[in-house]
Amino acid sequence: MKTKTVKTKTKKFKHLGKWQDTLANCIRCGYCFEHCPMFHHTGWESDAPRAKIVTAFGLLTGEVEPSYSAIDKMFSCFYCLRCEAACSSGVALTKVFTDARKDLVEMDLQEGPGTTSTTTLQCARCLVCIEECPHEARFYDGKNIATDPSKCQSCGICVEVCPAGAATIEKSFGTSRNDLTKRASIFLQNHESAKAIVFACNWSYYPGLQASVLPDSETSGNDYEILVNMCGGRLEAQLLMAPFLNNAWGVMAACCPDDECEHKGYLNAKKQIEKLRKTFKNIDIDPERIQLVQIPAGNKTLFQAEIDTFIEKLNKMGPIR
Repeated sequence: MKTKTVKTKTKKFKHLGKWQDTLANCIRCGYCFEHCPMFHHTGWESDAPRAKIVTAFGLLTGEVEPSYSAIDKMFSCFYCLRCEAACSSGVALTKVFTDARKDLVEMDLQEGPGTTSTTTLQCARCLVCIEECPHEARFYDGKNIATDPSKCQSCGICVEVCPAGAATIEKSFGTSRNDLTKRASIFLQNHESAKAIVFACNWSYYPGLQASVLPDSETSGNDYEILVNMCGGRLEAQLLMAPFLNNAWGVMAACCPDDECEHKGYLNAKKQIEKLRKTFKNIDIDPERIQLVQIPAGNKTLFQAEIDTFIEKLNKMGPIR
């Protein structure tokens, strides 16, 4: 079966071309996909960074035609940079992906506006998303809010700040509000000792055995569940409150230190959680039941210590009555 391809205006990849020598440095070791949240969600290596590098090399040499599936892969990345941190060859993977995107956009070959978009009928044109976008990916084209897909890094801050709910991320790879709310609900309803949900951005979360799935017999006694939400900037009030509707004792959010975050995620998460803590106080619920902590990249010891301290505090408080 032949892959459907699209006709290009030009075969020249002027942006990607500067990486020709660098692409050959990739030794295909696979360390990058061990840390990739998209690979963990889909299980398909074609969604992993290594496959994107192979695709980029093929596009550059002409061995790979710009098919819709190839284009889709190049525009699917959270820019969490975990792949670059793990790369044994020092390949600047996300920069390669960005330049490949630029070429494809200039050829009119992107599949829609990157991984973020705006529902025109819902949009109030308030321009808040433009002001808050840390990557200058969103702009007003004179009629509507548009997205430059070569700049969008899917941090989701536009989704969180949009008052009309018009900003969306179509390809969430299990990290949308609905996906995470459902997973939190399942955990809290099916584990007798469940007390807390911990939301962690992909960078501050240590990899551990993310690709492994433990049997229920080994997880049934867990007090908490860690859910990776990609970036603290994507933490919405509805998502943070949802676990409490399923009898959670508390919620913790773990973000990057504010001077390490590429997306200003900690600052956005801090604003959101401060508002919720005020709300909790007004309705006579201890605001200490919702916490925000900063975890440097891959600091497993500190992350576990923060979780243990939080669970200990919840045990002293008991359930919400």
